[in-house]
Amino acid sequence: MAADPQTQVKRRTSRQSVWRALASHYKTVSKQQLRQLFAGDPRRGQRMALEGVGLYLDYSKNRVTDETLKLLLQLAVESDLRPRIDAMFNGEKINITERRAVLHVALRAPKNASILVDGKNVVPEVHAVLDRMENFSNRVRSGEWKGHTGKRIRNVINIGIGGSDLGPVMAYEALKHYSERDMNFRFVSNVDGTDFAEAIQGLDPAETLFIVSSKTFTTLETMTNAQTARAWSVAGLGGDEKSVSRHFVAVSTNAGEVSKFGIDTANMFGFWDWVGGRYSMDSAIGLATMLAVGPDNFRAMLSGFHQMDEHFRTAPFEGNLPVLMGLLAVWYNDFFGAQTAAVLPYEQYLKRFPAYLQQLTMESNGKHVTLDGKPLKHDTGPIYWGEPGTNGQHSFYQLIHQGTRLIPCDFVAFAKTLNPLGRHHDILLANVFAQTEALAFGKTPEQVKAEGTPDWLVPHRVFEGNRPSNTILAERLTPEVLGKLVALYEHSVFTQGVIWNIDSFDQWGVELGKVLAQRIIPEVENGPEPMLNHDSSTNTLIRRYRKLKESQ
Repeated sequence: MAADPQTQVKRRTSRQSVWRALASHYKTVSKQQLRQLFAGDPRRGQRMALEGVGLYLDYSKNRVTDETLKLLLQLAVESDLRPRIDAMFNGEKINITERRAVLHVALRAPKNASILVDGKNVVPEVHAVLDRMENFSNRVRSGEWKGHTGKRIRNVINIGIGGSDLGPVMAYEALKHYSERDMNFRFVSNVDGTDFAEAIQGLDPAETLFIVSSKTFTTLETMTNAQTARAWSVAGLGGDEKSVSRHFVAVSTNAGEVSKFGIDTANMFGFWDWVGGRYSMDSAIGLATMLAVGPDNFRAMLSGFHQMDEHFRTAPFEGNLPVLMGLLAVWYNDFFGAQTAAVLPYEQYLKRFPAYLQQLTMESNGKHVTLDGKPLKHDTGPIYWGEPGTNGQHSFYQLIHQGTRLIPCDFVAFAKTLNPLGRHHDILLANVFAQTEALAFGKTPEQVKAEGTPDWLVPHRVFEGNRPSNTILAERLTPEVLGKLVALYEHSVFTQGVIWNIDSFDQWGVELGKVLAQRIIPEVENGPEPMLNHDSSTNTLIRRYRKLKESQ
């Protein structure tokens, strides 16, 4: 329930007061070196660390003091973070521009939970879909589900885009160690025909199952790929249209379009408008994940999500992992002017994790107006990027260490490897600890000179240090831990959005280009050139493309 106008004014005034205090405090802290902060507090590395639901967060190598943290936590309180958390978990329609609840937390709630949307408990529906997914997955994995010719399904291709692709791809790669290795899993998202052409290379249509993931079953890229997949599959199965029902299933809510496509609606797995695409990997959108790793591992992942949900919902802010990470992100974005943030998983299985986080963070918080539609007076949504270590060390770490830009980093690592091979894992983890130490403390001119470096070379070999980082350490990458990690970042993003007073759950920014593309598609296809009414650049590009097509 919205507060009365007078209360809103008081809250806004209090928030602005804390913001000004942080701005004043920044002038002092920004001049301090991490070397000094650690030297002045021998226990800083122990004090500024936090463990929750099996994840250990070392945030001591951030450019903060106890006063910084106190002010940031006060900012969270004055921004009504606690009531906003409660509102989300209670099913209130906090996605105000679309008038929707935001309940990805319901996707991983236990069966006995009660989460209401418009007075209705949605948890039973969630578990009904999960049970149907489990039944279907078991049938496919066991070989009970046969293709049109009676052959076993050995290839699964997920067709989606955005959250219907990035989540399943990331989860499949992250949990490949647990996957069914006598099955192939591939993913198609790009409307570029090359994506589809490469995905079907070497596959037998008689052994291939397609999952078409589109809530409306009208998404341009997804349905273009789905129609191409349908044509390929039917042609490979003797032209029999009836074969579609054995080689295609849908993740959608549009039964009419699904049926028209030729998919039996008994094989349609639904989800709800209170599930945002980038928050949907643990819904029916995760069907490919469940097929790959099995229902038990999928449910373990959901348990991990739920454990982090409860930690976020109940832990005091000073001991709350997502809250602290979100506040630190605001600190660097708005006071230090850091335009990007790097996520650096030292685990090869997490190679798609940074790409997944790009959508989660930037589609959520890439906004320019407040909840009440007023222009923002501060920056939101830093650019997220990253690669697995140690690969990144031999490419872009140069910029992080000695470049002119401040780039806060999250290092993600695991104490135990899934693939023990001699010294490999010890060397990997040594690099994690070495990189965070080097970023924080660098190497002074005096240290460089003491190594016998010529004076002219000294400036080139100095590391300024004072580059902030978090280290997230867990025991081992399991399905449960993956769920915890994803939920950690989901709730950190939410925390940032609350501080910035924006709607983190709509994405109007993706709409304009889609609308214009629908207008341009018939203008670039074959036939007489239509009247073009774009700007001179776009008109010229369309005409040049048409001419180049004709010359082929």
